[in-house]
Formats: sequence, C-alpha cells, structure tokens
Amino acid sequence: MKMDPAGPPHQLLLLGAGHAHVQVLAHMAGSPWANVRVTLIAPYDRQLYSGMVPGFVAGHYALEDCVIPLGPLVQRSGIRWLQRSVRGLDAQAQTVTLDDGSVLPYDWLSINTGPVQDRALIEQTMPGAREHALFIRPIEAFGALWPQVVEMGSTRPLRIAVIGAGAAGMELAMAIRQRLPKATITLVCGATPIGAGYAEAVQRCLKAALANRKITVLQDRAVAVRAGELSLESGASLVCDVPLIAIGAQAPAWLQPSGLALDAQGFVAVDACQRSTSHPQVFAAGDVSSRMDRSLARSGVYAVRAGPALAMNLAAAVAGLPLTEHQPPENTLNLISCGDRSAIASWGRHGAQGRWVWWLKDWIDRRFLRRYRQTSG
Repeated sequence: MKMDPAGPPHQLLLLGAGHAHVQVLAHMAGSPWANVRVTLIAPYDRQLYSGMVPGFVAGHYALEDCVIPLGPLVQRSGIRWLQRSVRGLDAQAQTVTLDDGSVLPYDWLSINTGPVQDRALIEQTMPGAREHALFIRPIEAFGALWPQVVEMGSTRPLRIAVIGAGAAGMELAMAIRQRLPKATITLVCGATPIGAGYAEAVQRCLKAALANRKITVLQDRAVAVRAGELSLESGASLVCDVPLIAIGAQAPAWLQPSGLALDAQGFVAVDACQRSTSHPQVFAAGDVSSRMDRSLARSGVYAVRAGPALAMNLAAAVAGLPLTEHQPPENTLNLISCGDRSAIASWGRHGAQGRWVWWLKDWIDRRFLRRYRQTSG
C-alpha cells in the first residue's frame, strides 16, 4: 500500500498496550509519523509490566512500581486513545468491533493485546475454575485481588495451589512463599517436568529452589475446582483455600472468526517482519503472535525485544517503504526470580543462581520501566 502524501491520512489501529506497543508509542513520541491517524485501543490506563509481578507478589515492589502510565505517553505521541476492549475483527472488511458495539475501519492494524486466559476454555477442562479460582490474567485484575489474599494470609495459614508448570507458575509459587511464609504451597504441574524447555543445569537449580522453599511439586493435573479443594486426574483431592491459575496463555477468542491465518493454537501467524501471513495490512507481536519461519516462544521477553522492530516496520509500512526482517537471537537471557531476592539465570545451555542474578533482573526491569516513564513524563 503506497501512501499518497497529499491524500487523506491512513488509519492505523493499535490493538492493546502490550510491551511492544508501549515501545511503538515511544517511537511515535520521539519521531511523529506523517499523514497517518493512529488510534490506540486499550482498556486500562496503564501497562503493568509482567516481569515485575512476582516481585510485587513477594512484597518487594508496590503495584505502582510495576506500571507504565499510558496517559502521558499517549499525549506525547499525539494519537487518539479509546479505553475499550476488542470484541471482533474482520480482516477481510478491515474493521474492528469494540465492546460498546462501535466499528472502526483501518488501513493498517497492529495487534499486541498481551496474553489472555480464556476462562470459558479453561472451564471446559477444569469445571469450577471460573467460580472458585484466582486467574493471573488479566494481570490488572490479579494485581487488584492479590492484596486480599495477603490479608487472608495474615489471619490464618493458607493452603495455596499454583496450577501451572511454566516459569510464571514457579516464580509465583516462590514469591508466595516469601510473602506468606506460613502458607502450605503446592505447585500442580500436570505431566510437565519442572523446568521443561530449560537446560539440565537450570532444571536442577529450579528443583532445588522449590525444594528449599518447601514447595510441594505435584505431577498431577487439576480436573475440577470446588470450594476448598481441587480434584486431580489421579482421583485424589487436594485441600486448597486459594487455587491460582498460572497455566499458559490462550489466544483471544475473537481471533478465531477474524479471517486471519492462525497457527494450530489460534495465535496470529506472522512472518519475519511480524506481518500476518494472510493479510499484509495486519501486524502482530508478543504473546498473540506465532512466527511461522522458525520456532519462537510467545513471551514477555520476546515482546520487549520485538517492540523496536515492530515500530520501524509499522512506520515503513504506512510510508510505503520496504520492511526489515526481525531476527531475534538464538539464545536469550531468562531470569527467574525465586521470591527472596535471589534468582536463576538461563542462557542457552548454561545456568547460574544467586542474589547477584536477582540484582541484575531488578536493574533490567527498573531500567525498562524508567525508560518509558521518562518518555511519558
């Protein structure tokens, strides 16, 4: 699509204020784009940085320490902002339907809505979860509810089950141990081994960290949630006051009928330029997307790294210029907090642990937030 500098402005919609889109907004604030009208669609007035949530749960950060206010950043960017959620997308008609029923047309679309937990889908495999469990997504809702759990824990020892074997589940279990030292904590992993996907050295560190914090690892799957207990696939029951759902993210339900090419799990299929493989007017980054040219996990780390490349390619697309392929490094540094101001580092086949790793993670996280708070100030 070639832009006519003298023509009417093209419409660019940014769906979501995930980590990548925060960087797109910062790019616009520093270098405004010509002849394009940009609309951000995001329901919350701030972006809560997921990398610092375990530190918030552990009590190392206040919730306000973990957020980027969107208002100042949007103002500096000079764009329009609608505090709404997406209800539907029609890629053929190039329209987006919002939760208030309004329909917005677009010339270009970028999707960075962040990870979601599909409650209806989870309810099918784990009946009772919607009524009795605490979900970690949307993260804003979890951030508001967690202090209530802490208050409960101040009156009596709680029995907490963290359901999910990924990094998020392990970090949360160890963070809860730090915040609620008298709680009984069980990590319900299903059949997935602890640290699956990490090198053996990192797996050993993770197993030892969980054991040292007296967190029970249960290789069983939760199949139902009732008040006060979990039903497990083995037929056993687990007494539980607070079931916390920390399983991996699902694709937003509104993507299924959108007409976009999706991968087997329902995420937007994109190429090396972060552009839809079926609709070149559509871009996607972070947890909502899936690279088709190589195996690439959806994660907050990827969204942070993808942000600058997405900003450059969106700017090039609306100007009718060639795009640039985004090639993430083969190895990335992953830092897993252990609750007590120590952490485990994973780099390829190598692993390390200690308080210095937590210091490094804290420094990286604070630097990331400071960069965009300054941009938004």
